Amino acid sequence: MLNTSELAALCEARHGDPFAVLGPHADAGGQVWLRAFVPGARSVTAVDPGSHAPLTELQQRDGTGLFEAPLGASRRPYRLRIAWGDGRSGVYADAYAFGAALGEQDVYFLGEGSHLRPYEALGAHLMQADDGAGPIDGTRFAVWAPNASRVSVVGEFNGWDGRRHPMRVRHGVGVWEIFIPHVGVGDRYKFEIRTADGQVLPLKADPFAFAAELRPATASVVAAPVRRALPVDRHAANRRDAPITVYEVHLGSWRRGDGNSFLDWDALAAQLPAYAADLGFTHVELLPVAEHPFDGSWGYQVLGLYAPTARFGEPAGFARFVDACHQRGLGVLLDWVPAHFPSDVHGLAQFDGTALYEYADSREGFHQDWNTLIYNFGRTEVRNFLVGNALYWLERYGVDGLRVDAVASMLYRDYSRAAGEWVPNVHGGRENLEAIDFLKRMNEIVGREAPGTATIAEESTAWPGVSRPTSVGGLGFHYKWNMGWMNDTLQYMRKDPVHRRWHHNELTFSLLYAFDENFVLPLSHDEVVHGKGSLLAKMPGDRWQQFANLRAYLGWMWTHPGKKLLFMGGEFAQNDEWNHDRSLDWHLLQHPEHRGVQALVRDLNRLYRSRPALHALDCEPGGFEWIEANDAEHSTLAFLRRGGPGALDSVLVVANFTPVLRQHVRLGVPDGWRGRRLRELLNTDSAHYGGANIGNGDSALAVEPVAAHGHAQSVAITLPPLAVVVFEAGG
Repeated sequence: MLNTSELAALCEARHGDPFAVLGPHADAGGQVWLRAFVPGARSVTAVDPGSHAPLTELQQRDGTGLFEAPLGASRRPYRLRIAWGDGRSGVYADAYAFGAALGEQDVYFLGEGSHLRPYEALGAHLMQADDGAGPIDGTRFAVWAPNASRVSVVGEFNGWDGRRHPMRVRHGVGVWEIFIPHVGVGDRYKFEIRTADGQVLPLKADPFAFAAELRPATASVVAAPVRRALPVDRHAANRRDAPITVYEVHLGSWRRGDGNSFLDWDALAAQLPAYAADLGFTHVELLPVAEHPFDGSWGYQVLGLYAPTARFGEPAGFARFVDACHQRGLGVLLDWVPAHFPSDVHGLAQFDGTALYEYADSREGFHQDWNTLIYNFGRTEVRNFLVGNALYWLERYGVDGLRVDAVASMLYRDYSRAAGEWVPNVHGGRENLEAIDFLKRMNEIVGREAPGTATIAEESTAWPGVSRPTSVGGLGFHYKWNMGWMNDTLQYMRKDPVHRRWHHNELTFSLLYAFDENFVLPLSHDEVVHGKGSLLAKMPGDRWQQFANLRAYLGWMWTHPGKKLLFMGGEFAQNDEWNHDRSLDWHLLQHPEHRGVQALVRDLNRLYRSRPALHALDCEPGGFEWIEANDAEHSTLAFLRRGGPGALDSVLVVANFTPVLRQHVRLGVPDGWRGRRLRELLNTDSAHYGGANIGNGDSALAVEPVAAHGHAQSVAITLPPLAVVVFEAGG
């Protein structure tokens, strides 16, 4: 029989090796004893797995909940018939009759820190296991907690009692695991962890949970695996020479249901992809959809990195949403947050009583801006957790790319820190060498294991080579958000046109570095919150001028080198700044001026996608040539965009950022346009978009042998007020 010290350890939930004492075990004399710790049971009987005929009655030790009895001279299959104190009864497989749940290869790679897909080993996995009586359904649980003295799975299936299912530790890797029969899809669970010094922590959610409860509840949920067919054409869709125009969406406030409720995944799938595709976008980018406790974080304070949020339904619903986007020809990009995580007690913070996922020193491990914790990028298991998560979304759900949030905060140890508040690297510098190495590794593995997908950095500094390959010293991202372009151009557009002549460089400066990186031009959610106002509200002048300015600004953005990103609501000139707690103001589309902006965005996307001159060389200096960059006095600019070596592979873009009509504006054009006639492809002042309809209309403008702007040929155009006009050379 079990000795009293081990019995006490089981009763007090501090036994570190429960598989050594529970289940069937032979004593020194060869007798097989069967032990089951089942507090709350009235009686426990070992029965034949097939007939349920009794084999032996287990006796309870002193009311402790430990039942034990000799089973015979040899091991034999059994089940446990349990009669509970509340009158229930049933026949169950014994979790302690099964061998190790994790394979040796998984354990080896987890220990080495080279497991590319740790989510296949850790977390909660539906499976069948055989205890000698045949296969039985259940769930394998595994969690990394190397400094714990005991870890248990708790849930409704065991009364949330940490004494019922303490786990087996795999020594050397710090992983605890157990197969629990009869636990299945929808069962809620957490981990109860006892620290090395004996403290029992608040219950912890599973870091690798594939589903979670809807907030404010915090339990993890056993979920069926999701595997999607990968898009066959995403290689082409994400290339540098492809047209990429992104509709950025916060799913919780794009559109709401009755009573201001969230739409579920299927309602979103029925509406959002069709809308974005109709407007001509090539991709949708979703603010973080991984599980997060606080709506007001917009998803950027993530705790369930592997679980699509329950706000919109089950994980399979998110997979159907991704499929619906792909069926409409849309790529799906996810905002991904490996820079930091919140300190909620049920999450990763002090997970096993130590700084396991975060840096221990607050000068390295605490974000002052967001009151969050910073991942320990130097720890192999943490890097595996994050890199594996990147592959998880790209492979399991078939998403097409990840936009990595807050990269600048990862690169610099002194980010938002005063002198003395940060720890230098081993060379005494401010660069976070561990984070840099992590980002490079993540991009290399994604490139190798999920070819054709894209990674995009939100990086707000002048860090060199963000979107250059790691083989040449870059970070390995495919694209980088051009925050400088966004800041400069919005600053320019806010000014009254009479003052713009003094700030002309705010439009032209971006072309000095436009090809240093593979840039995305972002008008993102960050520009329309926290008192910044909507895009429309940023524009100066009366109502007509505000709309004209916005249309001209969108025209400037879509013709400027770089891929495009527009946050929802901007496409129809939302009046108010974004509010995450309610729907966009769709009723504004009753008004022609708002419909006009929407029509302009649709036509800009159509033009951008249909003309290689506007996208094929987005990231190459050969795709751009100034015609007029210095007319600050009149706030006009003109340039060529090229899609190839031929003169006819080009379009001419002309902008006027004053409310003054300019007629007979002469502009030099390529010699290859000699004898050609130009036609207007797009005019942001068109009546179709709510403008005054001033321009060149259907007139074919003759290219004349008159020298201008260093070219022997030129053309004279009418330039509407507060407008961008695009021309193409015809026959």
